[in-house]
Amino acid sequence: MEKPPVDPQNPWLELRRLTPARIALGRTGTSLPTSAQLDFQFAHAQARDAVHLPFDHAGLSAQLSERGRDSLLLHSAATDRNSYLQRPDLGRKLSDTSAQSLRDYAQANPGGVDLAIVVADGLSALAVHRHTLPFLTRLEEQMSADGWSLAPVVLVEQGRVAIGDEIGQLLGAKMVVMLIGERPGLSSPDSLGLYFTYNPKVGLTDAYRNCISNVRLEGLSYGMAAHRLLYLMREACRRQLSGVNLKDEAQVQTLESDAGADMKANFLLDPPTT
Repeated sequence: MEKPPVDPQNPWLELRRLTPARIALGRTGTSLPTSAQLDFQFAHAQARDAVHLPFDHAGLSAQLSERGRDSLLLHSAATDRNSYLQRPDLGRKLSDTSAQSLRDYAQANPGGVDLAIVVADGLSALAVHRHTLPFLTRLEEQMSADGWSLAPVVLVEQGRVAIGDEIGQLLGAKMVVMLIGERPGLSSPDSLGLYFTYNPKVGLTDAYRNCISNVRLEGLSYGMAAHRLLYLMREACRRQLSGVNLKDEAQVQTLESDAGADMKANFLLDPPTT
């Protein structure tokens, strides 16, 4: 049976081709079509699976080692996934054993570092598995000229964003960047978030952090995320702050800027010139 022709007068159908958002789903009687309902249930299952997927820290550590990067494995105070999900506060601090291990490492390697990179499973280990290595590759390419000293990549099981501040403080790091799996959406179960803090220490609130979200193939590209993060890091070193007082004003290279076009123009509002 042939499908009915697309109605050229329905602008929603054209918009649907441009976004994964659930628009123009149609209807069957007073309900959704079967295909749309099954797609929703599948997306919901993907999101649930992403939340409960175990963190493959051993695999990630091996991949980092192949690229010449050392890593440290730590654990938050949340003993398992259930306690992590029910007690967010436990995911924001290291377990006593991990904290002592990090103190021992810092004592054996005194002097501190410029940058500590922390990777935590968060609410989507899938995002960490897929995007950590490609993103770090682009970041290290772009920051090679800065000459910053680096700590081993710290891998954290059952970690939340604030745990990066404790790790940065114990390592004596000037800056900490947290890579963490974001809460899955119904169209993005593998979104990676980046959180940057200058002069990290225990007790800082979100106001002292800068966030770059939705790092994935269908969202913000690795190169663009690295470009924005490096702008924040360089400005933080110059101004000695981060968070709400540090705005992302990184210049984005575009076809229009290459051609010398007026960057104030808005392609959504201004008609094309002929």
